[in-house]
Amino acid sequence: MTPIARLPGHRFLHSPGPSRVPDEVLHAMSRQPMDLADPRVDRCIAACEVGLKRLLHTEHDVFLYAANGHGAWEAVIANLVQPGTKVLVAGTGHFSASWAEQTTAMGGIVIGTPWIEGLPIAPADIEAALRDDTAHAIAAVFVVHTDTASGITSDLSAIRAAIDRTGHPALFVVDVVASLGAAPFDMTALRANVVLGACQKGLMVPPGLGFVAVDDVAMAVSRKNPAPRFYWDWRLRQSPLSYRKFCGTPPQSLLAGLEAALTLIDREGEAAVLTRHRRLADAVHAAVARWSEAGALGFFGQLPASRSVSVTTITVADGLDPEAMRTVARERFEVAIAGGLGALAGRAFRIGHLGDINAAMVLGCLGGVEAAMTVQGIPFGRGGVECAVENLAAG
Repeated sequence: MTPIARLPGHRFLHSPGPSRVPDEVLHAMSRQPMDLADPRVDRCIAACEVGLKRLLHTEHDVFLYAANGHGAWEAVIANLVQPGTKVLVAGTGHFSASWAEQTTAMGGIVIGTPWIEGLPIAPADIEAALRDDTAHAIAAVFVVHTDTASGITSDLSAIRAAIDRTGHPALFVVDVVASLGAAPFDMTALRANVVLGACQKGLMVPPGLGFVAVDDVAMAVSRKNPAPRFYWDWRLRQSPLSYRKFCGTPPQSLLAGLEAALTLIDREGEAAVLTRHRRLADAVHAAVARWSEAGALGFFGQLPASRSVSVTTITVADGLDPEAMRTVARERFEVAIAGGLGALAGRAFRIGHLGDINAAMVLGCLGGVEAAMTVQGIPFGRGGVECAVENLAAG
């Protein structure tokens, strides 16, 4: 096999996950494993649990899994949804559809709300579906906070209020895979019953570690659920013993990385982290707004307020090939961005701007994308990088 030539410098990673891993996290993950009786193992696990609780704004149990976000979904379904149970999945596009598909595969009955391309979840649709359920057969409402495919963030407070207005007892279950560590989130204020996430986005750790935070109401539902399960079972993992917490050997390297990442977030300060993400997203949005003036590109998210601070999804006109442009950006200009997913495959590209990232990195990414679009002959409004610079300078 012919080795791939290495270009000098480092490749800019601007996918919305996996995101760039800080050096401190890489160093923490490089240490040798410990025997399971070493007290440092328990201290690392405890630090991860405490750090996640602090970031989630909850005191409820947090369960960690050697799994990606789909594994966290499965943990939620296995514990809350016995075969034949109805679940309301709010339509957000690719990831709500995937979560619904997984729920159906595990025996649940999915009721969906409509998804209109380019728009966030409509709380009124959730309210209507719950009001129609006079028998209270719907056990839970599943909501994706930020859909990584669409780049759209939905208003969780408005959704919580819509659920409350109905008086429906359904559990409120929130996916924060693409939002935690980038956008404001408060499990306690939202009175969310279950929150799930993964480590490879705003938490800046390589893929492979998922988590679920569970309140007492959801825990009671899990205890009464007769559906068979073992590895995912919250009841078995609710233990002080590390091998019980992980149903076997803990993934020590990933946990060490997560501990280091949570320390970085704590050191910077949550408020500063969120402000940084907002500022960098605004800069990207300023560039895309300029690019769109030529008519070939545009924001997928139609409402500026719903455009994510984690990732921006950019549509391309018919006849243009975003995948070819991505290849040029990655292989010639060392800027790795993401393509469209699901219904957006071949119709869009995505720029991730979350995690271990700063203004210079964003400007470098935007410059690389402009260079790739120039090579590919994609029409775009010139001066996008300058608009981003002006936006950052004004902030």
